[in-house]
Amino acid sequence: MGEATTTSGSGGGGRNILSFAVHVIRGRWFSLFASFLVMAGAGATYLFGVYSKEIKSSLGYDQSTLNLLGFFKDFGANVGVLSGLIAEVTPTWFVLLIGSAMNFAGYFMIWLAVTGKISKPKVWQMCLYICLGANSQNFANTGALVTSVRNFPENRGTMLGLLKGFTGLSGAILTQIYLALYGNDSKSLILLIAWLPAALSVVFVYTIRAMKVVKQINELKIFYQFLYVTIVLALFIMVMNILQRLMSFSHAAYAGSATVACALLFVPLLIAIREDSRIWSLKQQPAAAPQIAVQSPPKAPQPEITDPGLKSRTCFDNTFFNKPERGEDYTILQALLSTDMLVLFLATFCGLGSSLTAVDNLGQIGESIGYPQKTVKTFVSLVSIWNYFGRIFAGFVSEILLAKYKFPRPLMMTLVLLLSSIGHLLIAFPFPGSVYIASVIIGFSFGAQLPLLFAIISELFGLKYFSTLFNCGQLASPLGSYILNVKVTGTLYDREALKELAKKGMTRSSVKELTCIGPHCYRLAFIILASVTCFGAISSLILVVRTREFYKGDIYKKFRDEAEENQMEMAVSINK
Repeated sequence: MGEATTTSGSGGGGRNILSFAVHVIRGRWFSLFASFLVMAGAGATYLFGVYSKEIKSSLGYDQSTLNLLGFFKDFGANVGVLSGLIAEVTPTWFVLLIGSAMNFAGYFMIWLAVTGKISKPKVWQMCLYICLGANSQNFANTGALVTSVRNFPENRGTMLGLLKGFTGLSGAILTQIYLALYGNDSKSLILLIAWLPAALSVVFVYTIRAMKVVKQINELKIFYQFLYVTIVLALFIMVMNILQRLMSFSHAAYAGSATVACALLFVPLLIAIREDSRIWSLKQQPAAAPQIAVQSPPKAPQPEITDPGLKSRTCFDNTFFNKPERGEDYTILQALLSTDMLVLFLATFCGLGSSLTAVDNLGQIGESIGYPQKTVKTFVSLVSIWNYFGRIFAGFVSEILLAKYKFPRPLMMTLVLLLSSIGHLLIAFPFPGSVYIASVIIGFSFGAQLPLLFAIISELFGLKYFSTLFNCGQLASPLGSYILNVKVTGTLYDREALKELAKKGMTRSSVKELTCIGPHCYRLAFIILASVTCFGAISSLILVVRTREFYKGDIYKKFRDEAEENQMEMAVSINK
């Protein structure tokens, strides 16, 4: 009898543990942790400055051809309309799986080409490979980022800052892992970014999903705990980067650094388990008292509107003249054809287009000014780390300023673009150490722009079609990158390089790789970039004026009301 009781008790305990594990894995906080890891692997495009030199030298490209590859990378990374439309009609797991397959296929083919394991591809094939690999991050963004924003709509600025912050750190994290696994071999970095992000999406494919929003009192406090962990991670990686440049690390030291970085990445898992265990405890509590159902009186039937003018309204009228108020759910056409979106598109074209151009050319900028390859990797790491701080700043600080002082996010965008133009000028007119400062400024301002862009789109046009609209909002970025990077920066660089060859009595056919050395190589290009970025700041200021009344109001009221209704429904279901 006693043995039977003991067996039954242990069986019940085992079932409770299993039930709790299932509850955690299917919980909102574990889903957020999984989104953190997926986003931490979704920043491979920011490492282009590290391995672009390998592509250029192994395939014999000039700077214009390399910048063309950079454009297709940016095009793939920012044209996420397809992933948004797919997400509108398919579950999240399907979106993540597509992204995983595209990531592996694209980057693996680049690795095969660079290592000579396949015959030299044509330029259009390399453009296709890098576009395919880069486009996969849109599927990760749509699957993880959009789902998390919908699960935590009241703290979307904070949420966007955290998630995009992990993407900003992605380059530095992947660098630490590849140094531990492969040593200082840039070609192997391409292989790492082929398989690791794809594996992360597959592992968490059923974990990340949309859930019913339930208000949690200490929600913002939990986000700050996540923030503190990510700041420690960023500072640790920054210290490791500095030490790795000052001294020679052994393979064991690289492995130890990567291990600590990965351990810090998993600290949010403990916070997620703690919060889901609290929710589990509340669900296990018995009902304290019988619930009294209060039936609301039936609403009086509304008279049918028979205004013939309303019936005759066409789709054209609704799209152009009868748009919802700001903050309500726009249709895709209503949002894309609105003046607010067009102004935001112009500011994004100038700001992100210039920033992407600077990031993509960072390796060649360092080389032209005379920095060794080891120092160039420091610039890329600085951009990655300060990219993270920019995203965190844009998410958390803009949310605080909005909540306390009604400080509009478009005004924050204006200030960020003005800061970015200073970074471009530091490259145009270099002095000792200026590229270090420029890397910090450009990384910070580049990182801050994306969370601000996504938050502004979600606030002005609603969340119903957010997965498509935020991807449409990024379309300005590759367009700006193509014009400013390929047509302006690449052309001006090659012109300066050809002038140097002519002085030596040589022609383009005399050298395999077209290289320019000296501060003049990028001067004119970055003066143009600084001017374009200032114009973007003026465009953003126009949006500030247009939306000032909207941001003075309570833009999150409807989401608080919805969360409170869901909380009441959950309380009733628990007590039944």
